[in-house]
Amino acid sequence: MHKLLASAHKEFLLLTRDIGGIAILFIMPLVLIVTITLIQDSTFKTVSETKIPILLVDNDNGSVSATIKKGLDESNVFEVISIEKEDQAKTLVFKGKNQLAIIIPKDLSSDLEQKINQNVEDILSKFGLDEEETTQKESFSAKEVKLYFDPATQISFKSSVKNEIDKMISKIETQSIYNAFQKQITDDPSEAIFETENFISFTEILPKKDDEFIIPNSVQHNVPAWTLFAIFFIIVPLSINIVKEKSQGTFVRLRTNPVSYLTVLGGKTVIYLAVCLIQFVMMLLIGVYLFPAIGLPTLNVTGKLPLLFIVAFFAGLAAIGLGLLLGTLAKTQEQSAPFGATFVVILAALGGVWVPVFIMPQFMQTLSNISPMNWGLNAFYDVFLRNSSLLEIVPEITLLFLFFIITTLIAVVYNEKKNAV
Repeated sequence: MHKLLASAHKEFLLLTRDIGGIAILFIMPLVLIVTITLIQDSTFKTVSETKIPILLVDNDNGSVSATIKKGLDESNVFEVISIEKEDQAKTLVFKGKNQLAIIIPKDLSSDLEQKINQNVEDILSKFGLDEEETTQKESFSAKEVKLYFDPATQISFKSSVKNEIDKMISKIETQSIYNAFQKQITDDPSEAIFETENFISFTEILPKKDDEFIIPNSVQHNVPAWTLFAIFFIIVPLSINIVKEKSQGTFVRLRTNPVSYLTVLGGKTVIYLAVCLIQFVMMLLIGVYLFPAIGLPTLNVTGKLPLLFIVAFFAGLAAIGLGLLLGTLAKTQEQSAPFGATFVVILAALGGVWVPVFIMPQFMQTLSNISPMNWGLNAFYDVFLRNSSLLEIVPEITLLFLFFIITTLIAVVYNEKKNAV
């Protein structure tokens, strides 16, 4: 134990001598998590909190265009800006001033009403319910609602807007058909023959805890994800530290003392694990105190701190194990630093930090199962979003611990073989 403490004390002294390095270890992850959360917060807000301004050119000025405008306003997604000329709207959108313009064609309401009335009369005449003589059919050309999108607009946004507009137009046409039948069958407009309310609807059932709904927000997603990223980035300074000791001859001097390589690595593990946990605490403090002050949701950690610290502890061990292995295998700092930084980014991409795993190709989803960041992220999400118990996160933290054991053992065995006489 004395040798382990002495090794840890040596690592502490080395770490505290590099004030700039310590600042980077603690400050940069905080800047990263605040920046990313601010950028992504709008995607997690409810539709009532964010509105997209769109241009509307109404060439119809009828009941259909009024219904479309009302539907857009009531959706709480769009802020409708009326504009007179199509060319002006097109120019504004294509230059990126606005994301979307909707052009409603001329005579849409009147032509739709006449077309539907004509079709209803034809149907009723075939059943002998229409006593009037069939007149010559008037031809109507199909109407086209134009949508202009900013060329930089994402495909997902385009698809969602098209679906929303299509659903709105379909509802208007269906309602018009019901109204046409109503007029033909009865002379009393107050007599309701058809029920026009939607028969099928969708309801989202949210998980509850203590009679309160659990609604995920940007903070609950970003804090665990970028905390893991910061924890695993510890492999860069850790591996550089090991390589530097080898190049400076420190390891040669240590070998003359009765200290095993495992004890040396143990001292590094203690100090760098403390660094990881301090990083984790600072991330939590940012989520609890700073985020509400800058208009972001508060990170709710009530009753979750013990499990969160357990996950952070084992995630830190996994990151340190990887750093010990990389530092042992690398011969120069030029090898360890670029490889370590790039490898962390790859693990983050595979683990779901950058892109959710479920939207990856099937091959990448399978490959993500070998990323320790994926195990840690799932464990954090289990605690933050799924209210899981300790038993439910045991599989993930077991994988993280085994990863630490395996990487450390490989580092020790490789070092012993390399230095065997």
